[in-house]
Amino acid sequence: MNRRRMSRRKKLFLLTLFVVLIALFSLHQPIINLFKSKTPAPAQIAATKVISNAIEQGDTLFSIFVRHGLRTEELFAMKNAAASIHPLRELRPGKAYSFVLDEQNSINSFTYGIDDDTILKIERINNAFQAHKYDIPYERRIITIRGAIEDNLISAVGAGREDYLLALQVADILAWDIDFNTDLRRGDTFRIIAEGLYLEGEFKKYGRIFAVEFINNGQNYTAYLFEHDGKANYFDAMGNSLRKAFLKAPLSFRRISSFYSKNRLHPVLRIYRPHHGIDYVAPAGTPVSATADGTVTFAGYKGDYGNLVIISHRNGYQTYYGHLSRLAKGIHRGKKVKQGDLVGYVGATGLATGPHLHYEMRMGQSPVNPLRVKNVAGEPVPKALRAEFKRMTIALDKIFVAAIFYDVRQEDSKKHCLNPEIIADYKPKTRAQNQES
Repeated sequence: MNRRRMSRRKKLFLLTLFVVLIALFSLHQPIINLFKSKTPAPAQIAATKVISNAIEQGDTLFSIFVRHGLRTEELFAMKNAAASIHPLRELRPGKAYSFVLDEQNSINSFTYGIDDDTILKIERINNAFQAHKYDIPYERRIITIRGAIEDNLISAVGAGREDYLLALQVADILAWDIDFNTDLRRGDTFRIIAEGLYLEGEFKKYGRIFAVEFINNGQNYTAYLFEHDGKANYFDAMGNSLRKAFLKAPLSFRRISSFYSKNRLHPVLRIYRPHHGIDYVAPAGTPVSATADGTVTFAGYKGDYGNLVIISHRNGYQTYYGHLSRLAKGIHRGKKVKQGDLVGYVGATGLATGPHLHYEMRMGQSPVNPLRVKNVAGEPVPKALRAEFKRMTIALDKIFVAAIFYDVRQEDSKKHCLNPEIIADYKPKTRAQNQES
């Protein structure tokens, strides 16, 4: 009897203990959960792949797709999206591009540097491609630089691409007063107030030249940028335009091999005969520009001249551009051209010993010496804007007096910008601002 009672008590004890343990375990779970993070695990981000490179010579977008194993059906969809924004067949060697791909190797976006100022971006939005053009967000600074002539303007400015383009800008601004082929003298000096364009603190290129001072053979030439009616031109301190009827030369920075002469020994024929023009020695392919506004009256091959362009001007003059390797695109009889427009490229066609430009001027049918033609200035600053122009020139002259000008050939010259107090009075308007005002 006692054994049975003991057995029952033992079973009852074990059952009670089991129930208590279950209850304790159930209570323990909510306590544990209080210490567990209730924040759901973050969604896994789809893997991406980036392809970055530069356009190579002969590249097309199709060849780039094949090279990287991309789907050609996406190529056609991208071309359609970009057709009215920027045709994708217009790819320039050296320009950067990049693709962003998803984990299925499908294109999320395509970016291409159209030029130094504009980016094309094509993005997949709602399973369709959309294309947009964006301006590169440059930081604009004003920098002051100087230099001196040892041999020519290009070597005085520097060997870099942006330095070369700066030299071309200076030459274009002063081209009506200084022939950079013949007029430069060793020791000539120049100072430039220019716009520097920076990206993420790094200098990328020069922008506008606000003013330039050039001392050539003891004579001072100063040019000021002024914009009105949506046009930007350069003027002297009195507000007179630097634009003349004719440029002093149809190309920049090249040596003259033969001057205008009534009796010159011809290098090919070895006989003496008149040379009614100037020969500019330059590498084949050097661009040749129209020296004044006019209309093309001849464009083609003409005997000893080889490939020739003749332009008639409103003042009765004609200009000849001979021995060209080829004509510029769109140059034909009846074409109207502006001063500085490209008309062709230096060559050695016709009766020529080597690459050079034969430049000739005529009044009616009579040849004239281009170096002795008197130029007539363009339109001055309008009277209604003279006060605004004067305010700008005074501010720029203060900069010429007070600012430090750094040697343009030194790399750190681009690291300096003007003290804000110096440029406080000079806030050059953009073209858009002038149009609004």
